[in-house]
Amino acid sequence: MLQEESDLSLIIAQIVQKLKGSSLYAQLERQAWASLQRPEIKLESLKEDIKEFFKTSGWEKKLQNAVYCELSVFPLPHHPAAPPEHLKEPLVYMRKAQRPVGEQKELLSKWNEMGTDEPDLSLFRPVYAPKDFLEVLVNLRNPNYENGDSPSFRTHLGLIQVPLKVKDIPELKELFIELGLTTGQLGIDDSTQVPPELFENEHVRIGQKVLAEQDSAAAQQYVRQGSPTALRAELWALILNISSQPEDILYYEQLKTNVIQHDLLVDSLIYKDVKLTASNDDYYFVFEDYLYQVLLCFSRDTSVLGHFAYNSASPPKSYIRGKLGLEEYAVFYPPNGVIPFHGFSMYVAPLCFLYHEPSKLYQIFREIYVRFFFRLHSISSHPSGIVSLCLLFETLLQTYLPQLFYHLREIGAQPLRISFKWMVRAFSGYLATDQLLLLWDRILGYNSLEILAVLAAAVFAFRAVNLMEVTSLAAAEAVLADLSTLKVMPLLQIFLFATVT
Repeated sequence: MLQEESDLSLIIAQIVQKLKGSSLYAQLERQAWASLQRPEIKLESLKEDIKEFFKTSGWEKKLQNAVYCELSVFPLPHHPAAPPEHLKEPLVYMRKAQRPVGEQKELLSKWNEMGTDEPDLSLFRPVYAPKDFLEVLVNLRNPNYENGDSPSFRTHLGLIQVPLKVKDIPELKELFIELGLTTGQLGIDDSTQVPPELFENEHVRIGQKVLAEQDSAAAQQYVRQGSPTALRAELWALILNISSQPEDILYYEQLKTNVIQHDLLVDSLIYKDVKLTASNDDYYFVFEDYLYQVLLCFSRDTSVLGHFAYNSASPPKSYIRGKLGLEEYAVFYPPNGVIPFHGFSMYVAPLCFLYHEPSKLYQIFREIYVRFFFRLHSISSHPSGIVSLCLLFETLLQTYLPQLFYHLREIGAQPLRISFKWMVRAFSGYLATDQLLLLWDRILGYNSLEILAVLAAAVFAFRAVNLMEVTSLAAAEAVLADLSTLKVMPLLQIFLFATVT
């Protein structure tokens, strides 16, 4: 009990410290001073009167939403004496798998050799692609562990060989209880409980009420059943606590100025990635300009460095010319600490359907990235981290579709080699956009990326009959090449609540 109280006090202190540096804190301070001029504020009951003013004026709700937002991304409580690296990643062998400083310097020196003032994009290739990253994960090992050490992991025959704890179907059912067959869902056309049009009309009405209340926690709970198309942009902004204040717009304009004034080598990687991915996508090619604007600003946004406090990775550094190795002359490069991989722009592309004002689009993407998507290309033991997602996918398939799993393994078509690219891009570019947004509703609603692994397993289950007939990896990939006609919610419901026991 004492430990819980200590942990709670620590969380409160850290959140207060974080909020003190925010624009909301400055606004609250200004409002408090301004309220002293109001006739209902009495000196003898000053504290209670100001509290009541904040409550009736809506500022208390804004503060609650800010605290809720911080709690959504907050790392687990840690002892003040614990080393900082334990906060970022508690497992030593996971920490050692991060790119070493020496490799980071080598990578940056190679970049500088490739760069010119106006680089020909044909000379650039992505720093790494999903298949390269998968090879790193496949080679991860816990040096203190042999497969036989753990009964629960002894028979795991997938590519991932680290014994992390992942959920089984009963635990996933409990987590995703609102996806059950008896609960109304947007994205289900043939519900047996309530006619879809009646559910949708009532769901829209409740959604409008949630938006009127401006309660982040209520919005997060609400989107677990899906967002109505017309309300999604506002609901996601409320969940992520994005309100587009004048200072936020000014900050975006400053980033834009930085892009115009300073040419970075990473810009060429961004251009190349957009050209190779979104520009060739039937859904997203029209948003090419938006993608450049958002990603070029993102590369220069030093506020993104804040997420490395709970990201297992560390931002790469470069050195001022002639000062290689001298830490006092080290600078983060890129300024945001994030090197884009092949497909990175697809994290932004679907958001362009929802937000048409560049600064708002930018804020939403940045918040979704530092809350969720960074975990898809960082090596960690977090339940929403890519290592856990890969292991969860393989465990679900091996446990609940063993015949299919063994067949694919025997023909050299390990399922993870096919599904990895879906999960690392959160299915962006693979699903139809309306289905992708329904999936991302649930990521925000459950504050978890685990649903990506469940959907990947559900896709294999759906195509199981065809997959049992293939005799090679290429043939298996051909069966799963086009996911654009799939309906996300029926697949998830059937896999979790209907066919699997």
